[in-house]
Amino acid sequence: MAELINHTHEMRRVQDEIRAAVGIDDDHVTEDHLEELRYLRCVIKETLRLHMPLPLLIPRETTVDTELLGYHVPAGTRVIVNAWAIARDAAAWERADEFVPERFAGGDDLKAADYLLLGQDFRFVPFGAGRRGCPGVGFSVPTMELALASLLYHFDWELPARGPSRLEMDELNGLSVRLKANLCLVAKPWCRQ
Repeated sequence: MAELINHTHEMRRVQDEIRAAVGIDDDHVTEDHLEELRYLRCVIKETLRLHMPLPLLIPRETTVDTELLGYHVPAGTRVIVNAWAIARDAAAWERADEFVPERFAGGDDLKAADYLLLGQDFRFVPFGAGRRGCPGVGFSVPTMELALASLLYHFDWELPARGPSRLEMDELNGLSVRLKANLCLVAKPWCRQ
C-alpha cells in the first residue's frame, strides 16, 4: 500500500484492473478473480523485490571445499545470502532502486502470472530458493493478492489532508522488515456506477 500511495498512476492502473475483473455486479473479490489480475501480481512482485520481508536469507553451510569467483571456500563455512542487495543490484536490474512493476509484466524474464518460478531466477528470491525456500509461498501469495485486491477494489486511498505529500519509505530491521513510520491513510468507499 505504501508504494502504491507514492505511485498514484500505478495504484489507479491496478484498481482499474481489479474493478474491471470483478465488475459492478459482484460484491467482493474472490479467488476466482485472481487469475485475471496480472498487473496486481506485478505490483506485489515489485514490492517484494524492493521490500523483502527477510533481507538476509537463512544461513547455509558448504559441505565440501569450493572455489567461488576465484575464492577458496572451505567445507563447513557458513554463508549468509543478502537477498536485499541482490534485489537492488544495478548490474541485475535496470533502475534497481525505483518502483517499476512493469519489469515483471512478461516476456521471457520473470512471468507475471507464474509464482511457481519464484526461486528459479536468483535475482528475485523474497521467499528463498531451492530446497530451503519458504514452503508457505503457495499460501501466502494468494492471501496477499486477495487482501490487497479487496482493499483496492472497495476503497480509494489517499494520504491525510494535513499530512506529508509523500510517504517516507525508510525501514526498520528486526526479525522482519517494516516501515519506520506508521502507515496512516484515508479510505474513501468506492462508488460503483
